Amino acid sequence: MPWIHLHIGDNGMAKACCVANIPFGNINEKNLEEIWKGDAINQIREKFSKGESDKRCAKCIHVEQAGGKSMRLETFEKYGDLKPIENILPYYFDIRFSNVCNFRCRTCWHGASSKWFQDAKALGRHVGEKAIIKNIKDFDAFISKTGTALKQAKEIYIAGGEPMVTEEHYLLLEWLIKNGNTDLLLRYNTNFSKLTFKQWDVLQLWEQFSNVEIMASIDGIGELGEYIRKEMDWEKILINREHIRRLKNIQFKVSPTVSVFNMEYLPEMYKEMVSTNFIRPKDIYLNLLERPNYYNIQIFSKEQKAAIQKSYAVFFEWLSKNGIDSFVKDQFQVCLDYMEEKDDSRLWSKFLNETEKLDEVQK
Repeated sequence: MPWIHLHIGDNGMAKACCVANIPFGNINEKNLEEIWKGDAINQIREKFSKGESDKRCAKCIHVEQAGGKSMRLETFEKYGDLKPIENILPYYFDIRFSNVCNFRCRTCWHGASSKWFQDAKALGRHVGEKAIIKNIKDFDAFISKTGTALKQAKEIYIAGGEPMVTEEHYLLLEWLIKNGNTDLLLRYNTNFSKLTFKQWDVLQLWEQFSNVEIMASIDGIGELGEYIRKEMDWEKILINREHIRRLKNIQFKVSPTVSVFNMEYLPEMYKEMVSTNFIRPKDIYLNLLERPNYYNIQIFSKEQKAAIQKSYAVFFEWLSKNGIDSFVKDQFQVCLDYMEEKDDSRLWSKFLNETEKLDEVQK
């Protein structure tokens, strides 16, 4: 990945990816070429070239050990036939402009959501004294530093915060259209609550791109989803789902964050979404939560885990009976395997305590 991919996130820091804390330099302070050809990134390239792993890549390593498909393997599937060492600049970007967001998701925090600021302040967990944390300080300066690479990008992944309420996201789409790079994969992680913002209608912009993939962060249907992701309106989500059907260049998937809040319920959610044509059977991407550890599915008791295993066995029979690709079962199986990897049931009381505190703050 360090030959083709660059993540730009916290305070403008360019890193190996959105999970591994492997910093290469700050895009607010350096030009992209300086970072891309710098000592920090070349050191990790040399390490990987020798077949050595890095402890900061633990997330992908754990997923692969559990039999799952990590971000690393997914990237190889998409771009493994290219010759990345000969490429001058990255062509797969992950850009997080800021923490601007309109949700207070239970498994999130102030650093990734401006809406979380007041709650974080009440809990003594805020980052600084301002709600909005800008990663990219100046959009025009960012474009001047990265424009050459963005013009030849094959994939741009945009997350947040929430992209659909982030002004720089729309400015980037307009810039890509103006500069003729619309034949690429434009991929999103979004709470899918909004399709318009200020003067922009994102559907009008998306229809000018060849391939748009939406990964909708939905952790539950109806009341449960609204509880986990504060400010979510399930009826609005359903309306937005219908709105995007007219664009044939859009792939729509759901990407639940798998936590103690929804692990038991996920099979029922999946069955409901498939039966109502909210998603096609293969259009699910499960994202295992690791932190905070008191929301991690490894905190279930032995008895709870046994009950979940039993209910998933019934679900797997349903998948088989309905001829659904093993790709789906494999994702759920990875969650079960990860759940069983460790006994963290000592954290159950902390989960209850944290939930009670947040319930009080969020009413």
